[in-house]
Amino acid sequence: MSRLTRPQRPEIGVDEHGAGICGRVRGMTDTPRIAPLPPDEREPRTAELLQSLKFDPDGDDMNLFATLARHPRLLKRWSQFGGLLLAGGTLSARDREVLILRTAANCGADYEWGHHLPIGRHAGLTDDEMAALAGSVANAAAVDADLVAAADELHAADVISDATWAALAARYDDAQLIELCMVVGQYHLVAFTLRSLGIQREAGVEGLPA
Repeated sequence: MSRLTRPQRPEIGVDEHGAGICGRVRGMTDTPRIAPLPPDEREPRTAELLQSLKFDPDGDDMNLFATLARHPRLLKRWSQFGGLLLAGGTLSARDREVLILRTAANCGADYEWGHHLPIGRHAGLTDDEMAALAGSVANAAAVDADLVAAADELHAADVISDATWAALAARYDDAQLIELCMVVGQYHLVAFTLRSLGIQREAGVEGLPA
């Protein structure tokens, strides 16, 4: 197998026309293509599953989960996988959120970005650091150059270069390296689904920086 080299890629945060990060990707519809499943249409097992996914038992359903409830078997299995990466993984919370926020920015996923801002703060990221993760390669790299390179390379070229892999392998064990790839892949999956289904942010959830 030929040796990989670091892929050449456009600067994150600026497209060929000089537009900001949200301009790098096709805009999302401002109405849902598939609406969240209303409470009165939910089977008891689906309602129970949605209740189990709430951070606040008395809070409203997240639009993401309520939409995926139209495919309850998939929601159940996917939420178990995502829950493991989010709450039971081997990466530190801070490192995980660097990867997730950079991926959300690369994909133009406002919903994903907004929901992970408070999680990122809880993990120890400052507001300035999180804003940097939505910006240029230079700004984002100041937060964590190795993780930003991994997220960017997977986004642009579907593979981590040898140089970046060597840097990561000096920091992480095998389980963490596997998980790192899975985290970036998982949040691409979420971003693609959010944007393609037109899942809208709930009131008060921030979007990507302008």
